[in-house]
Amino acid sequence: MPGGNTDVAVRWRLSRHARRLLTLALAGIFIATVSRRPEFAGAAAPALLLLAAGRGSRPAEISVAARPSTRRAFEGETVTLTVAAAGAGAAAGVGAEYGVRWTLHPGRGVDPVGSPTADGAATTLAVTPERWGRRELGSLEVVLRDRWRLTEGHAWVNLPRLDCYPRPAQLDTEVVLTRLPNRLGEHAARTWGDGTEFSGVREYVPGDRQRSINWPASTRRGRLQVNMFAAERSQDVVLLADATSDVGEPGSSALDLALRGAAAAARVYLDKRDRVGVITYQWGGAGWLAPGLGKRQLYKIIDTMLASDAGWARGAAFRRLPRAALPPGALVIVFSPLLDQRFVEALRDMRERGFTIFVVDVLTVDPPARPRVVDRLARRVWRMEQQAIRFSLRELGIPLVHWDGVAPLDLPLAPYTRRPLVPAGHRR
Repeated sequence: MPGGNTDVAVRWRLSRHARRLLTLALAGIFIATVSRRPEFAGAAAPALLLLAAGRGSRPAEISVAARPSTRRAFEGETVTLTVAAAGAGAAAGVGAEYGVRWTLHPGRGVDPVGSPTADGAATTLAVTPERWGRRELGSLEVVLRDRWRLTEGHAWVNLPRLDCYPRPAQLDTEVVLTRLPNRLGEHAARTWGDGTEFSGVREYVPGDRQRSINWPASTRRGRLQVNMFAAERSQDVVLLADATSDVGEPGSSALDLALRGAAAAARVYLDKRDRVGVITYQWGGAGWLAPGLGKRQLYKIIDTMLASDAGWARGAAFRRLPRAALPPGALVIVFSPLLDQRFVEALRDMRERGFTIFVVDVLTVDPPARPRVVDRLARRVWRMEQQAIRFSLRELGIPLVHWDGVAPLDLPLAPYTRRPLVPAGHRR
C-alpha cells in the first residue's frame, strides 16, 4: 500500500462476550428442558435479549489509511506511522458506532516503539528499523467492535516498504591526494592561488594586489613581500564496498561496517565538494555509480549500496567497469574484510593500472576456537594467510588500516589525514 486510503474486507465473528452469553442461554434452555423447570429458562432470557439487541448492520469493508512519517530512515531512527479508519459504503459509523483497535505486527528487522496496540479511529504507532536494507514495515490488524461488544470485525492491512540506510560512522576528516585536478574545491593544494590557507611569502611583482602585502616581512627584508595562499581544489573519490563476504553478527558484520564506513566517507567528501562515486563488488560482478556532486548524490550512493541486500545480482565484471566509474587520478577508498582472494587480485590489478588505493579492513571476527588439534592448525593457517594478504598489499604501496566499527573512523585514518596521500606512480 503506497500510503493512501485502501478499502479492506472485514470478517465478522462473535466476540468472547457474545460466546459467553450464548453459552449461558443454551445452558439455561437445556437445563429447563431436561428438568422441566421453567425458572431456568428465565435465567437465559436476559442473555437472549442482549444477543438480539446486538444484531445490526455489519459493514463488509472499511477504508484504512496508513502513512509513515518518512519512506527513508537510518538504522535506529524512529518512524511514526499515522493510521486512520473511515467509513466505506455501509461502514459510515466507523469510529462512532464501532470501536477500533489497532495491532501492529512488525516485519523482519523492524521493532515497535512502545506498545504495538492502540485504540481509536485515528492514532499513531512508532517503529524502529534495526538494520539497513529495504524493510517491510509489517502489517496492521484492525479490530472493529460494536457498542455492545458482541461482534468483532477483523481486517488486515499491509504496510508500505521502508528504505533503511546504514547509520554513518563518525568521520570528520578526509584523506587527500597530493596532486589534485585543476577544479575548484575545498582541499588545500600544493600550488598557490586564491585560497584561505596561508602557504608562505614571496617577493612582490607588478600586478599583485596591495592588500596581500605582508608589511612585517617587507620591513624585515627591505623589499615588498606578499602573502601566498594554497589553491583550493577538489578530487574524485570512488568508494569500493566489498559485499562478497559478510561474516560476523548481524548488525556488526563486515558488510554492515563496510556500508557504514562508505556512507560516512560519502557524506564527508560530498560536503567538501568532491565528486564521489561508489562501486559495490559482489559475486558475479559489480554495481557502480559514476562520481557526482551534491546531496542527491549521497542518496544515490546509499541506494546503490542497498542493492547488496537484495542478493548477489549480476553486474558488470570488475575489470570491465566503464571509464566513468573509475576516472583517472581518482582516490579509491576500499572497505573490505579481505577474505575473497579474487577481490584482492582485483585490488592488485587496479594498483598496477595506476590507481591510488586506500584500504580499510573491517574484519572483526576470527574462526571459532575449538580444542581439536586440526582445528587449531586450520585457525593458525587462516591467520597466516590473512597476514600474507595484508603484507602483499602493503608491499604494493597500498595503505591499510583496521577499523573495529566501534571507535570513530577518524582514529585509524588519523596518520593519513594529517598529510596528503601520494598518488600511485609518484614519489615525494
